[in-house]
Amino acid sequence: MTKPLSEWPLWEIFVRSKQGLEHKHCGSLHASDAQHALQMARDVYTRRQEGVSIWVIPSSAITASSPDEKGEFFDPANDKIYRHPTFYTIPDEVGHM
Repeated sequence: MTKPLSEWPLWEIFVRSKQGLEHKHCGSLHASDAQHALQMARDVYTRRQEGVSIWVIPSSAITASSPDEKGEFFDPANDKIYRHPTFYTIPDEVGHM
């Protein structure tokens, strides 16, 4: 007996367009395995041949920060003032940076 679509693993889909260098998140879909997810992503997200590469990643493999914890998660960067370029002198021959 085949599992209903909603019980298949959820996959995150990233597509690199003909004009782009990076893969961009396009959406999610349920598929039985990685190969099936690739085929479905091709059919759903590149119908007009706008893609040159597709990545499929199981949603369960993604670890993300929580928007509710953004203060605690991102604020420590403010303590590292050495990361700000104000402490460095850039030679004139470097030009625009």
